[in-house]
Amino acid sequence: MRYCSLVVLALVLLACIHCTPEYIPGNLLDGLGRSVTMDTVPQRIVSLAPSNTEILFALGLGDQVVGVTEYCNYPEAAKAKPKVGGFSTVDIEKVVSLKPDLVLATQIHAKKVIPALENLGITVVALNPKTLNGVLKSITLVGQITGRSEPASELVGQLGSRIDEITKETQKMSLADRPRIFYVTWHDPLMTAGTGTLANDVINLAGGQNIASDVTGDKSIDLETVIDRNPEVIIVSVGMGTGEDSPWQYIKSEPRLENISALLHSRVYKIDGDLIHRPGPRIVDALEKMAEFIHPQLFGQDRPGK
Repeated sequence: MRYCSLVVLALVLLACIHCTPEYIPGNLLDGLGRSVTMDTVPQRIVSLAPSNTEILFALGLGDQVVGVTEYCNYPEAAKAKPKVGGFSTVDIEKVVSLKPDLVLATQIHAKKVIPALENLGITVVALNPKTLNGVLKSITLVGQITGRSEPASELVGQLGSRIDEITKETQKMSLADRPRIFYVTWHDPLMTAGTGTLANDVINLAGGQNIASDVTGDKSIDLETVIDRNPEVIIVSVGMGTGEDSPWQYIKSEPRLENISALLHSRVYKIDGDLIHRPGPRIVDALEKMAEFIHPQLFGQDRPGK
């Protein structure tokens, strides 16, 4: 019996030669609810989304990142990594050529890219957070599968504390204390973010009412509907794609909007689209900015005690 126990112990130790003290191999559920087997700590990682890239670098895994998308522009070091195509136009051959032992994907890759990579024997884990809490869970998951559980726990704790600083004020607000918010993602056609989006969660946590909460996902919205709902604050996503601040210019110059509350009281603001649309660590920066725009008396630079 003792001999058998020693054999079992030896096998366990042998299996964990490539493990760190933080890493426990086995099966896990990724962000799409898929069961994925991780046997060793990945040393070569390809990221198929800017948000995934930001999480990896935030956990100190920049040296293990061997490939990213053309849109992975943060942090600065990510720009120098080999490119594997666009966010939705992944070059499978390029990914394979980088010999990754882990690919971090998203929901957009579920139908074609993930099956193609897995058929080639490549381990793929997908992240799919739709809320700030989901982002924190994704960071925890990435920490677990890369042997960086402790840094992940520290980062989640820091981000959670910053979220709490906002929500301890906004969660007690009545509906009457929450301004009507129109969040603009594009102008031609006029687009916004409804229920089930990261932006909607940010608006709610920041103490606002999303005027598009009756729609699901990223959708177009009629200008007449916006005028009828008379938003008190308009927040415009800028810097995405080649549009620069075109949506901002549209909102400021559209004559049919000139009499709505947000325009009359000069409460139209810009926010970096990368901050609010990427489900990575910087989403908390977006929350803080959104809270400042919506409740400057509580979170603005001119608030009492600042």
